[in-house]
Amino acid sequence: MGATRNIPTGEAFDLTEEAVGLERSSGRAWFMEWGSGGPPPRIDGYTVGAPLLIPGGEPPHAGEMHPDADELLFLVSGRIRLRLELEGGHRHVAVGPGQAVVVPKGVWHLISIEEQGQLIHITPGPGGEHRPLPGHSE
Repeated sequence: MGATRNIPTGEAFDLTEEAVGLERSSGRAWFMEWGSGGPPPRIDGYTVGAPLLIPGGEPPHAGEMHPDADELLFLVSGRIRLRLELEGGHRHVAVGPGQAVVVPKGVWHLISIEEQGQLIHITPGPGGEHRPLPGHSE
């Protein structure tokens, strides 16, 4: 499990600034800690976040894959294009405000931001792989 810290009881927080890990074994929720670059650390359970999406901003990775379970993506606002790398070829899915898409377990995928907005992700763990951005070391 990645580094975690307690979530204060009964206090609101900004999910655009935090990622929350929902730990399977204990049933606890934690703030997930990570440095710059790459996705948040994985937890044996699910990681939930609601990042703001800014066109032209630096993405956290050049694609990722989750071997443990399906991932749910819900677009609150804006527009994205999701590339799924399926066995029969790539599928591109246009996603608009209020729409959701499930990324199947074990499928490499990449989000391209077409219009500024906000995305809620529910990401499985503890496993996961991501491709680093070109020119960035891990």
